[in-house]
Amino acid sequence: MKLKPVPAVQIWSAVPTPLTPDFRVDEPSVERMVHDALRDGIKGLFLAGTCGEGPWLPDRERRRLAQAAVKAAGGRLKIAVQVSDNSVPRILDNARAAAEAGANYAIIAAPATFMNATPERIVALFTEAAEASPLPVGIYDLGRHRPVMIPEARLKEIYLLPKVQLAKDSSGSPERRAIALAARAEKPGLQLFNGDEFHCLDYLEAGYDGCLFGGAASVAPQLNRIVALFQAGKRDEARAVEAETKKVLFGIYGGESIACWLTGLKYYMVRRGLFTTATSFLGYPLTDECKAFIERYAASAPAA
Repeated sequence: MKLKPVPAVQIWSAVPTPLTPDFRVDEPSVERMVHDALRDGIKGLFLAGTCGEGPWLPDRERRRLAQAAVKAAGGRLKIAVQVSDNSVPRILDNARAAAEAGANYAIIAAPATFMNATPERIVALFTEAAEASPLPVGIYDLGRHRPVMIPEARLKEIYLLPKVQLAKDSSGSPERRAIALAARAEKPGLQLFNGDEFHCLDYLEAGYDGCLFGGAASVAPQLNRIVALFQAGKRDEARAVEAETKKVLFGIYGGESIACWLTGLKYYMVRRGLFTTATSFLGYPLTDECKAFIERYAASAPAA
C-alpha cells in the first residue's frame, strides 16, 4: 500500500525588535536573536511586523534592523520585512530598502489608515505594489482585526498575483482560510502560514504549510514538538502540547486579556539573555504576575 506523504511544515518567527532605551535598533541583540532562531530550527524571520513594531520604527531603524538580521543570518534562513504603508510609492520605497538590505520577501499588510477606502482602491493598492515590488511578496492578512482589509470577494485574486509567494493569515477567519486554500490549489507554489499562535494545529490540519507568529520566539521547542507529532499522525498528543503552549503564551502575555503582550515577550527575551532591554513604542505594562511567570519559565529554558 502506498503511504500518504507526510506534509512538510515550516516554523517561522515574527520577531520582536530589540531596542535601546533611546528607541534605536540594538544590533548585537538582533544578532543574538537570529542565532537563537537558528538553534531552534526556525526557517524564516518576519521583521517589522506588528510584533516587530514596524509601523512605529523610523525608516532608518527599519533599514538597520533588516541589515543586521540579514548579516547575522548569513543566508541560513529566510528574511521577510514588512513594507506596508498608506500609498503605493511609500510601499515601494520600503520594499526597495528591504531589497537593498538583502531581504528575501516584502510583506504587505493593509494600511492602518487609508482615506477613501473603497474595495477597488484597496485592491489597487495591493495589486500595484505587488506588481512593482523588487522582491517576492507576502500578504499579511489581518482580516477584520484592521479597519481596512482586502474584501473576501477579492482576496483570492490578490493571492494569485504572480509575485505573491506567501501569505501570513492572522485573520482568524475560516472563510478567509478557505479562500487561501482555494488560491493555493490553483497556485501550488503559494506558501500559507498561520499567524494565530493559539490555533496552529487547526491550520496545519487544514493544509497550511506552517506557522508564523510573534510568540514563536518564546515557544519554538513546543512548536517543533507539535509539528513532529502532527507529522507522525499523533493528533491527540499534538493537541495536548498545543494546550500547554497556549498556557505559556498566556503567561508571557499576561493572561487572556493580553495585558502585558509585547513588554512581556521582550522581557522574556531579556531574561533569556537575548535582548538588553524590554523597551518598546507601545508601552504595555509588566505586571507582577506576568513578571513572575516569565522569571520561572525563562529559568527552565536553555541559555542563549
